Amino acid sequence: MFTTPSKGYFTLLITFSLTIYAFKGKAQTPNILYEQTSETAGLITRYGQDISAIKDFYSPYNVNEHAEYQYKMDVLNSPEQRKRLTEVNNDYLKQLDKTEFSALSIYGKVDYILLKKKINFELLGLKKEDEQYKQITKYISFADGIYALEQKRRRGTYLEGEKVADELNTILKELKTDSSTYHNLQGLDMPLAKMTRDALLGLKGRLKDFYNFYNTYDPNFTWWVPEPYKVLDKALQKYSDLAISKGKINTTQKADGSGIKGVPIGRQELINQLQAEMIPYTPEELIKLANKEFAWCDKEMLKASQEMGFGNDWKKALEKVKNSYVPVGHQPALIVKLYNDAISFIKERDLITIPPLAEETWGMVMMSPERQLVNPFFTGGKEISISYPTNTMQLQDRLMSMRGNNPYFSRGTVQHELIPGHNLQYFMNSRYKSYRQDFTTPFAIEGWALYWELLLYDKGFAKTPEERVGMLFWRMHRCARIIFSLNYHLGNWTPQQCIDFLVDRVGHERANAEGEVRRSFKGDYSPLYQVAYLLGGLQLMELKKEMVDSGKMTYKQFHDAAIKENLIPVEMLRATLTNQPLSKDFTTSWKFYDFNK
Repeated sequence: MFTTPSKGYFTLLITFSLTIYAFKGKAQTPNILYEQTSETAGLITRYGQDISAIKDFYSPYNVNEHAEYQYKMDVLNSPEQRKRLTEVNNDYLKQLDKTEFSALSIYGKVDYILLKKKINFELLGLKKEDEQYKQITKYISFADGIYALEQKRRRGTYLEGEKVADELNTILKELKTDSSTYHNLQGLDMPLAKMTRDALLGLKGRLKDFYNFYNTYDPNFTWWVPEPYKVLDKALQKYSDLAISKGKINTTQKADGSGIKGVPIGRQELINQLQAEMIPYTPEELIKLANKEFAWCDKEMLKASQEMGFGNDWKKALEKVKNSYVPVGHQPALIVKLYNDAISFIKERDLITIPPLAEETWGMVMMSPERQLVNPFFTGGKEISISYPTNTMQLQDRLMSMRGNNPYFSRGTVQHELIPGHNLQYFMNSRYKSYRQDFTTPFAIEGWALYWELLLYDKGFAKTPEERVGMLFWRMHRCARIIFSLNYHLGNWTPQQCIDFLVDRVGHERANAEGEVRRSFKGDYSPLYQVAYLLGGLQLMELKKEMVDSGKMTYKQFHDAAIKENLIPVEMLRATLTNQPLSKDFTTSWKFYDFNK
């Protein structure tokens, strides 16, 4: 009879195997264990689970009435929650400091550096949040009363209903005083106004969780509390609406009429975030880089325009390409054809291993009109979401959607969204080093998918001038994203200037340009997200030159190894593939772009 080995046996086996493994040479295939783990992986897993436990315990429930599994509300940290998160993060820094860094494999060293980087970034964020919170406490002096009720609810403390009702009435009086003070403000910097709004909505959620726990289950509570609760809940909502309405952008920019609101984060915060993403360039250097890449695109676009018979008027060439859209109802079939074209091209050149199950299981959905307002082009991941008109759209909007999703534009991006882009990322990242999910960076997510656009263009995937125009349009768009995003966050441009730039310089349909800018600044994305596409792609192109063009690896070896390291910063991928000497206090230093070429 087969006896299952104990968990301890497997732990000992993995530890022994990792210990005896010696990395030999450069760019070699790693031990099979390192496809899934490293000596630091266990610490990373525990860290992630401990942080999740703190966030779960100190967050209010959003009770799922239909199942045993319960949800947690995503609300602003309470002071108590923020304190515990800070303590746990600092504790893990101490654990890292006790690790014998020099004894780790390159995979363990990379994981060590990534975990340390993440913890320091989290601590910086918690410190900033605490500093901002302290600036708004005078506007929410009543908050401690709600936090105290929440603490009692966590362990089900019995409460006298009449006393709770009195406490809620007292909190309401304090809230009215605070909101009156806030109402008299001329305005508040937008970050603080948002913090006030988020704190109020968090308090509203925490109070709701407290109330729902006792109400109808405790007769005494149910007799006294419902009415004062309803009045306080309504007052919290009204105050949160007031809070955000007082927000003002602390910038010299004038109102531009675009209706798009955001918060430029400023030069220093851009530099902080670039350092956290392991990008050792200033915003000004990146704008220079983007303009240099744009100039290359201009030359290529003029060549294609001339071949199409439009001379130097590349916008006429672009207009012809836009008007090549397929008949109504045929867009899904076009996507499948373009996907098959790209996959055949990649397989013929043996560029990457594509698991048959990945090819079999990618999905397809149609994008809703609501989503198309902020994303006029198709997106991808586990499935491809096709952006195309519906019968509810105005005729002009339908035409712009069809023109913006024409076959030549789509040819260069189907593989970006599917295989070997985002869909293959999703497939492989769930199977290899999945514990690295907390280190995910848009410079790897979007950089990998964009890299394939750059590589396929270099390898001649665009055979006709129309196909080159389609792929170049997107490359110009990626350059433009860097330019308009950074100029906006530096305080140089307004949203309307960004829209006009996309229309005039790239050739976007105006509605599509508005959707792109709205998507960039509405707050759902990191300020660096749109910058990450081209920069991440250029990082991978430079790494490809170092590893493949030099003959150290084949394309397939390079791509297979890269995607199995999960979505880590490209500089850390480079360290892994080259077995780069690393220090425990590593800081970003890889200059991946040659401004003199």
